[in-house]
Amino acid sequence: MKVEETNKKVERLVQQLQGNLIVSCQAYPGEALYGSDMMVRMALAAVNGGAAGIRSNSPQDVAAIKEAVSIPVIGIWKKEYPDSDVYITPTFSDVEVMIAAGADMVALDATMQTRPSGETLEYIVNAVKTKYETPLMADISTYEEGVRAAELGFDFISTTLSGYTPYSLQQKEPDMELIKRLASTVSKPIIAEGRIHTPEQAEEALRNGAFAVVVGTAITRPHTLTSTFVSKIKGGTVPAQTAMTGSVIPVMNRQHVGSEAGKEGCSS
Repeated sequence: MKVEETNKKVERLVQQLQGNLIVSCQAYPGEALYGSDMMVRMALAAVNGGAAGIRSNSPQDVAAIKEAVSIPVIGIWKKEYPDSDVYITPTFSDVEVMIAAGADMVALDATMQTRPSGETLEYIVNAVKTKYETPLMADISTYEEGVRAAELGFDFISTTLSGYTPYSLQQKEPDMELIKRLASTVSKPIIAEGRIHTPEQAEEALRNGAFAVVVGTAITRPHTLTSTFVSKIKGGTVPAQTAMTGSVIPVMNRQHVGSEAGKEGCSS
C-alpha cells in the first residue's frame, strides 16, 4: 500500500516539476536573510516568478514555506556529525523530522561517504520506504553514485554534490557531462543542480536530459552575488563584512577548515 501511495506522489511530482525550475531558498545563521519568515518571502517571490518547486533547509523553514505556497517543497536538513562528512539530511531520524515538517519530497546525501553512526544508505532508503510514503531524492556527486541510488530505490536523482566531494569532478561550471550521462542511462528523473548561474546554463541542462533544474545562489543569495560584483570592481578583494559562516547545524562542535564555503555553495 505504501508503495502505491509513494508512486502516486512521485507521479504528481513528475507532472508538476518536469521541464521546470526549482528554486533553492536557504539562508544560514549570521546572514541577513536568516529566518523562516524571510525564507517564506523568498519562496513567495520565487512562486511569483514562475518557479514550479522550492528546495529548502531545516524543518522550521520547510514547515513555514509549506503553509505559504501550493507548489512542491523539497526538504533537506544540513547538519554536522562528528564522525562523518555527510551533511545533507545525514540520518534516518533526520529524514523523519523533514517528513514530519511536511516536505513533499526529502533530499539526502547519497554519496559513497561514511554516514554518521555507521548507518548505511540502503538502511535509510529501506526504512523510509517501509514506514512512509514520501518520495526521496538522492543528492549525488558521481555517475556511479547516481546508478547506485537508482538501484537502491530513490525516486529522483540530483547532481547536487558534484564538485563537493573530494573525489568528484572539481570545476566552476555545472557538470553537464554527468547530467547527460545519467539521463541517458538511468530511468529515474535526473535533477540538474549545482553551480547553475545563468538561464542559458539551465536551458543547456534541460537539453542534456535534465528532468528539472534547481537554482539557488544565482537567485536567492544576494550577499554572494553582491560580493562577486564587489570583487570584480575591487580587483579580487572582497570586504571582510561580506564573509558569512554557519552553513550547517552542528550536532557537536567540529572544526572543518575551508569546508563551510563548500557547504554553503552547495545551496546551488
